[in-house]
Amino acid sequence: MEIDNKKVDEITLALLFLTTFKDKYGLRAWKSHDWDVLNRLHDSGYIHDPATKAKSVMLTDEGAERSKRLFEKHFLRE
Repeated sequence: MEIDNKKVDEITLALLFLTTFKDKYGLRAWKSHDWDVLNRLHDSGYIHDPATKAKSVMLTDEGAERSKRLFEKHFLRE
């Protein structure tokens, strides 16, 4: 079985929306997801570098918008 990383990344970004909160620097989310996925999201420009001591990760403006849209796409009832 081959994993579709693009789909995994999309769903993970959508799930980050569930744990978002604002601090004085911007929108953050808890980073309790697979490190490989977080690194790919960072490489794609959706989150800031996840390799910090913080238990949360900062979303970029683009990442915050995309996270919300993907959450609505995959998890809201019509």
